[in-house]
Amino acid sequence: MGRSPAPSGPSAPLLIACALGIERLALRGGRARGDAAGPVTVLRTGMGPRNAERAVTRALAEPGAGGAPVIASGFCAGLTPGMHPGDLIVADETRGPDGSTPCTDTGLLVDALRRAVPGRTVHTGPLTGSDHVVRGQERVGLRTTGAIAVDMESAATLRSALRAGPRPVAAVRVVVDAPEHELVRIGTVRGGISAFRVLRAVLPAFYEWHRSSLLPRR
Repeated sequence: MGRSPAPSGPSAPLLIACALGIERLALRGGRARGDAAGPVTVLRTGMGPRNAERAVTRALAEPGAGGAPVIASGFCAGLTPGMHPGDLIVADETRGPDGSTPCTDTGLLVDALRRAVPGRTVHTGPLTGSDHVVRGQERVGLRTTGAIAVDMESAATLRSALRAGPRPVAAVRVVVDAPEHELVRIGTVRGGISAFRVLRAVLPAFYEWHRSSLLPRR
């Protein structure tokens, strides 16, 4: 997808935003496997779009945050039949009440994730936002809009990031439940454990995307 101006300097930071403590645990646990191009912050925003907006806005106002690239990550609900827990979602755009936000270098992320987590299915398409957990028929309704997955924070995260200034943005989520695999609680059944392990393995792909974001734009 379209590219945004990259921050200058060899040590440009990367901000990875997630909502839950278990997501932050997975993402921080995978850090040793990657090679970031600069400082990396894994920010726990809290659940919901309002918390995501506040936390990201505050983080990007910190000295040195500048034009830091931002990735929204964590778990999501898949909308397409045939999805399984542990499948990866790479958004080509996020959708929320304020409209859609195109994501940066989607193809690069897809290729990097296939190398980082071989054997896992990677789906690409619109990631839609919600202010509550989506189940049953509501999930069917969202699928008719063309969205392939839903979560509560990605749209607000990317919208807030761009409001703070131009930068590369992306959203990568791991399916924790799907139409045929609905979960009651994350981490209590096999699907949640599978999603956790996949999320723990994605950092090398994020670092590759981060390094690419520092290259001069044509």
